[in-house]
Amino acid sequence: MKSITVNGQKVPFTDEKNLLSIIRKAGFDIPTFCYHSELSTYGACRMCVVEDDRGRILASCSETPRDGMVIYTNTTKIRNYRKMIVELLLASHCRDCTTCHSNGDCTLQKLAQTLNVANIRFDNYKPEMEVDMSSECIVIDPNKCILCGDCVRTCEEVQGMGVLNFAYRGSNTRVMPAFNKKLSETQCVGCGQCRVACPTGAITIKSNVTAVWDALNDKNTRVVVQIAPAVRIAIGDKFGIKKGTNSLGVMVAALRKMGFDEVYDTNFGADVTVIEEANEFLQRLEKNENLPLFTSCCPGWVKMCEEKHPNLVKHISSCRSPQSMFGAIIKEDAKVKNIEKKTVVVSIMPCTAKKAEIVRPDNCTDGEQNVDYVLTTQELTRMIKEAGLDLAHLAPESLDMPFGIASGSASIFGVTGGVTEAVIRHLVGSSKQSDLKDISVLGIRGGEEFKTAEVQYGDRVLKIAIVNGLKNADDLMNQIEAGEVYYDFVEVMACRRGCIAGGGQPLPIGPKTKRARLESLYDIDSNLQIKLSVDNPIVKDLYDGLLKGKEHHLLHTK
Repeated sequence: MKSITVNGQKVPFTDEKNLLSIIRKAGFDIPTFCYHSELSTYGACRMCVVEDDRGRILASCSETPRDGMVIYTNTTKIRNYRKMIVELLLASHCRDCTTCHSNGDCTLQKLAQTLNVANIRFDNYKPEMEVDMSSECIVIDPNKCILCGDCVRTCEEVQGMGVLNFAYRGSNTRVMPAFNKKLSETQCVGCGQCRVACPTGAITIKSNVTAVWDALNDKNTRVVVQIAPAVRIAIGDKFGIKKGTNSLGVMVAALRKMGFDEVYDTNFGADVTVIEEANEFLQRLEKNENLPLFTSCCPGWVKMCEEKHPNLVKHISSCRSPQSMFGAIIKEDAKVKNIEKKTVVVSIMPCTAKKAEIVRPDNCTDGEQNVDYVLTTQELTRMIKEAGLDLAHLAPESLDMPFGIASGSASIFGVTGGVTEAVIRHLVGSSKQSDLKDISVLGIRGGEEFKTAEVQYGDRVLKIAIVNGLKNADDLMNQIEAGEVYYDFVEVMACRRGCIAGGGQPLPIGPKTKRARLESLYDIDSNLQIKLSVDNPIVKDLYDGLLKGKEHHLLHTK
């Protein structure tokens, strides 16, 4: 077996693509800015440099391992080299760390502390550049950009949008949309994956925290909040709770202490979505038109389809997303009950694109937004801490009624394949454990970027595709448009592995974190007695009462 020697330790290797992966396997953590295992190797930041036995400095992320190499990761030369890089980066970087949204989560800040960079010898002569606040979803601050290129490669290689790229040269180099456009003027879908990749505060979430606090402190306002499934298994990351833990109960307790009047579950809206989307699918099958049916829960995907594949828009389900359906139900319920106070609906979402979804005209009812504000998991974390609360030390509380009951089908909406499994359960119409087990092993579970399955429905075999990551979705749409493949039902999520890795979730989101979050949502499903959305008793009452005759008006787009 081939091997290299790292700091005197012999380390075997087989097919590792670079020195960095072998060195980390040996237990030595080398700092990086521009390296991500899921992206192409860029090699720009040079933070990962090592020294060989000949005194040569090598970038470990791009150096191919060779049998017999002798590598040192922490020599005096290497330490001074890394410290100089960080010092130079800080010299041309906005250093208002205390007011930065990424304070505490900034890789540059952490490396400066780790490498003991206590003094910056150089002045920052870069002119202050305008912050782009035009997007509903994210904010770009070029003054904090270190030109690592992570956002550029993520947008191009993972999401296939290519909205961001390098412009100008030398010391004038910037990351920006083409032709100096504002982000809102581009095809940006607001998925926030650039924010996930950004190691500094150059790309952050556009905050609605102040507006929500104002609503909570208004005595004439009734504030109703809904919690998405992927939030409850991620928010604990920032409070020392074991990754993947279902923190719904302590979240509910925190939200009540913060002043929210009613606390509900977006899973209830997901149950309604399953019923509406499954019925729409059956209608299309009966008429054999506008197939395949594309799911409509992910706003990033919906906008991408509108921008890049307008001919396929008619295939997108007319169903509003669970958050929008739930918002419409809450607002209609307030009208029917003649509630005097103004009702404000707040959604807590793992997704930045949800911020743009709520202001779309097709997600408004009679000209009024169904959801007034979206808070990402990250924003709620800040609010909880601002309120002086710690999730890890709160006693769990239950959701409010009547919209606090949901099925297991709804709980898996946060993972790729979850919407599809919920719809299949509805079509099969059985909650027997044997039937649910058969559905779960069809090949629709797991974090793979593309999956297919076949389901027997009556005398027809339904062909299903599940895709996550917009570049993967774009490739599939091109094949569908070209007539190369055919499917009856296609589930798309903009973010790889689904909402559990959404643009508004706590960072970092590594492989172990994603696995823990995915398994947790399936565990929640396993522990719920109600398995099918149609068996939710409150949903049944809703269709017999509030929704009767208003289904399409409240739950669908036009």
